[in-house]
Amino acid sequence: MRPSGVFAGFSGLLKAIWKSLRAGSTGQKCVLKDLPLDARPREKLLARGASALSDVELLALLLRTGMAGKNVLHLAQELLDTFGGIAGLLQTGADDLKRIKGLGGPAKRAELLAVLELARRALSQQLSERSAFESPGAVKDYLKLHLANRPHEVFAVIFLNCQNRLIALEEMFRGTLTQTSVYPREVVLRALHHNAAAVVLAHNHPSGSVQPSRADEALTKTLKSALALVDVRVLDHVIVAPGQALSMAEEGFVT
Repeated sequence: MRPSGVFAGFSGLLKAIWKSLRAGSTGQKCVLKDLPLDARPREKLLARGASALSDVELLALLLRTGMAGKNVLHLAQELLDTFGGIAGLLQTGADDLKRIKGLGGPAKRAELLAVLELARRALSQQLSERSAFESPGAVKDYLKLHLANRPHEVFAVIFLNCQNRLIALEEMFRGTLTQTSVYPREVVLRALHHNAAAVVLAHNHPSGSVQPSRADEALTKTLKSALALVDVRVLDHVIVAPGQALSMAEEGFVT
């Protein structure tokens, strides 16, 4: 999920770059108010709405200031490039952000982390207030935010109540770059702990491909049989990778 990089006005962008170069020569920070009016994300948002802004511009609004030689738009672009877009950024922690030059101040990092956590909680609340399968896209988005950019395989389970609303998401097993060992008994125990009526299984493929393997198909059948013994339904098994997700139920692997 790469940012579009489309800024308001080509001439405005050239002026912003020139200001950034000048800021670098004088050792001054380049802030949003230094940008030409037609290149300022805040004015663009108020005039045209938040959807008119690129990922870079929205992030620049949160950051507010850049650093010597790098304006705030360039800093925002660097963050998205470093972490693999918005989805990757949503999975970063304080230590990850501390390594980015220009985010050394605790106040700026804290504000950014707070906004990222709000985004995760918003999706979680949406799934807890309505049936997960009223909006299958929301389930995929939720799982992508949590799993897609992990460097190793993670197996997780979404536990649902009798109305298919979210009870909890638990990361149950972690593995290597290519495989994870999953223990059906542990999944059954956690389903009983949550008094779940149904589950959505999920794991990531760090390789970038979301196509299910033979092992994925076999694991789904094994877990479905194990959970059926305690009257817990397996509704889906979602495979995620950066920027994409596949529902094995939609592909006919879960019936």
